[in-house]
Amino acid sequence: MQIVKLEPSKHVKERWLCWLEDGSCIRVTENEVVSFALYTGMEISDELYDRLTESAGKSAARSKALDLISSRPMSRKELVNKLTARRPRGKDGRERPPFATAEQAEEVADWLEDLGYLNDAEYAKTVARHYSAKGYGERKLRDEFFLRGIPREYWEEALLEAQEPETGIDDFLQKRFRGKVPDEKDLKRASDALARRGYRWSEIREGLNRYGADIEED
Repeated sequence: MQIVKLEPSKHVKERWLCWLEDGSCIRVTENEVVSFALYTGMEISDELYDRLTESAGKSAARSKALDLISSRPMSRKELVNKLTARRPRGKDGRERPPFATAEQAEEVADWLEDLGYLNDAEYAKTVARHYSAKGYGERKLRDEFFLRGIPREYWEEALLEAQEPETGIDDFLQKRFRGKVPDEKDLKRASDALARRGYRWSEIREGLNRYGADIEED
């Protein structure tokens, strides 16, 4: 089979369109154009076709992965899930394949970990710092770790990065009551809100007492 046209894509940077004589098109990157020395009129054997499409798939997966992690930090599991997720249909109504196969996604994740761009342990610490600074307690942080697919082996060390629960609780109560003396209903609503934020009852009770309430241990 012969390459009848080789041209850069008008819509995707660094992508090239490799048109074959049967009308099919292989979407490749500059890496494949150079490493396979592609040119118009080149004969493509079945063996070369397989190698070319495999390389193009890996290059595309790596490019997409870099785009994803440059937009925001994420865990390995989040990255793999995004690369292998079903995509919405194109404008022509046709189904579009995932950005990568499961095997390609895992290979890309390994590559990014080797480069230091993907690190679940450090990501867990980032999550802990971010959500504790927003006034959330340990239970909420653990929920976030779970939802983001962070391995449990990194949770405890990451939690050491969180601010003390007293800080988040005291800030919440100061903003909620603004110096007013809360009645029983106010205290109940505040404690419920803090519980939803992931704080334990013992932490909430101590915080309310610091604010001036007189709540005894159960």
